[in-house]
Amino acid sequence: MSEENLVVVEEKQGYAIMRINRPAKRNAMSKAARIAMLEAMEQLKGRFGVIVLTGTDVSFCAGLDLKEASAEREAGIEPDPATSWQAVNVAIRAHPAVFIAAVNGLALGGGVTLINVCDLAIASERASMGMPEMGFATYPGLAGPSTQYSLTRKRHAWMMFTTDRIDGATAERWGLVNKVVPHEELMAEAEAVAAKIGQFDPVALTVSKGAMDQIPVQIDWDGAFTFGVGKINEINKMTAAGSEGLARFSQGERLVGQG
Repeated sequence: MSEENLVVVEEKQGYAIMRINRPAKRNAMSKAARIAMLEAMEQLKGRFGVIVLTGTDVSFCAGLDLKEASAEREAGIEPDPATSWQAVNVAIRAHPAVFIAAVNGLALGGGVTLINVCDLAIASERASMGMPEMGFATYPGLAGPSTQYSLTRKRHAWMMFTTDRIDGATAERWGLVNKVVPHEELMAEAEAVAAKIGQFDPVALTVSKGAMDQIPVQIDWDGAFTFGVGKINEINKMTAAGSEGLARFSQGERLVGQG
């Protein structure tokens, strides 16, 4: 697949659709995919009041491309904060458009983070969401804090500690998504909601979106994600289990929670 097709954008009347397009990798976010997503968001800024975010084929987003991250770490390549997964998710919260997640399938780790940072979420009945990080002997650096913003403490703890996935119906009942629909109706439903919201004044939409992170107390997404990444570093200083698990994953072993 050519690099320029890692994120596909469709422009509609009053809204846009942004589709992650790495189906062979379950739409895991490589550095190139993250850059493509950041560039797509920048191109859509100020032109559309609503963006529907979805995935290609059977996955929404399987999180970060861990094999690429492992290879870069072994090669001594320093992460670029400007193109990090944290930067992508913070950019969604800072973007003037209202984001609607159309969760078409598997959402793991960073995929759950994407659901959380979107303003609204509609899930297919085939969707499956989970945080597998504990199976890698680490804390879900971004999915953890963002899920704790979205769910009650006990529900967040269940996802984090058991690594069990929840289906669309459970996600709706728990409040992780707004609505679950039959798979074949997902995009029609998401686009209908996007078209309705897209009729409203863009300034009113942007200011109202920002207000959601200020009431009743200001939500610091960047600070929360930095805290989460710090917990990963804290674990790594105390045990080699995480790096060992990532090495086994890179060699093809399936870890608990990964599926």
